[in-house]
Amino acid sequence: MKDKEQFLIELMDSKYIGDDGAIIGDMVVSSDGFFENTHFKREWMSPYQIGYKAMVVNISDAVAMNATAKYALVTISLPKDLDNSYIKEIVRGLSECAKEYGCEIVGGDTIGAEAINISITIISYSSNPLTRKGVRDGDILAYTGTLGEALRDLNRLFKGQKIAKDSKFYKPILKDEFIKRAREYLIGGMDISDGLFCDTNKLLDLNSVGVSIIKEIDSSIGLSGEEYEMLIAFNQKNLSIIETIANECGTTVTPFAKIDSSNSFRYPCKSHHF
Repeated sequence: MKDKEQFLIELMDSKYIGDDGAIIGDMVVSSDGFFENTHFKREWMSPYQIGYKAMVVNISDAVAMNATAKYALVTISLPKDLDNSYIKEIVRGLSECAKEYGCEIVGGDTIGAEAINISITIISYSSNPLTRKGVRDGDILAYTGTLGEALRDLNRLFKGQKIAKDSKFYKPILKDEFIKRAREYLIGGMDISDGLFCDTNKLLDLNSVGVSIIKEIDSSIGLSGEEYEMLIAFNQKNLSIIETIANECGTTVTPFAKIDSSNSFRYPCKSHHF
């Protein structure tokens, strides 16, 4: 049985749906929500951190497609109990993150509600977008950086424990430089927002292929959502040059599977949305 997200997507009959953003000419348009009690709790994060993360997870979609974020539209719901200083810090987080990636907030909407809910649309541009489509038999699947920290720290927050101020749960580090430099060697890619297992399955489903496992992945890594590392696909002959580029960009790549259309393997995963 399909989850509600996939069911809803399939109801929208559009040729542009299927990647981290919609490619329209040289423009890439993407949108994500960051909602209280779904993605965060107020007691977990400062208002600045709420604003910053809401923006960075949206810019991640542009980065994942080798696009440069230029403009953002921000819609935010504000509960009555928020004072102006709290709202100012949310906006400071949104604005500083946008500026860090060269993006300008150009509009949006504000409404009253019972919770802080932020929805952002990013308009970005790319002359050579990276999509999820086109992987072939023998291509290697790999992920950047390290995985597992976001799930570990989320579990700590649920237990009322403190986590490090520089935790990736608060401030994901996007791989924009790596993607730009490695783009010519990459066949497919997407950011890891729902966990390596679930996002790998999305890539496999879209291309109607399976994989052969070359590295066993523990569930503490594979089920860690909101990592915002990159899942990438490339020809095996380019592994060494991709590893070199990653090293020069201060990250790593870990191959874990090989595309194999002769099987229908899927990782066990559960929707993070519902």
